[in-house]
Amino acid sequence: MRYLLFSLLLVGFLLTSVASADDATDEAIKKERKKIEGKWQIVGLVINGNKSKDEDAAKLTVVNDAKGTWSLWSGDSKITMGTSTFDPTTKPKTIDFTPSEGDAKGNRFLGIYQLGKNARKLCFAPSGKDRPTEFSSTAENQHILVTFKRVQPE
Repeated sequence: MRYLLFSLLLVGFLLTSVASADDATDEAIKKERKKIEGKWQIVGLVINGNKSKDEDAAKLTVVNDAKGTWSLWSGDSKITMGTSTFDPTTKPKTIDFTPSEGDAKGNRFLGIYQLGKNARKLCFAPSGKDRPTEFSSTAENQHILVTFKRVQPE
């Protein structure tokens, strides 16, 4: 009987711990979404180890909202949009995003990110490939490395 009681208490404790961890993760995600909300200009773009011209990268912006949707723009023209999920509790922080329109519609991209107040960095793999473990883009790893700066509201 004592063993059964101990087991029940242990299970209750573990379930409470898991719920608390989930609550903490959910709260961290909400805070991170608030930080990422807004318009971000691309200031650096490296694809498969090839660095884009700064003036070409600077034409691109991403707009994020607090609900997890994003849109990619070139000037005043929307290129694509989609949704993202991320986990700011991992090291490095992880992000998954899925375009909802365009050529990559429905594909899932796995990445990692860093987020500061006015700067962020994103590294992701082609759809179907493993998540990057470091912020690098080479011909071998085929990753895309993007650096952003926050666009201040006018």
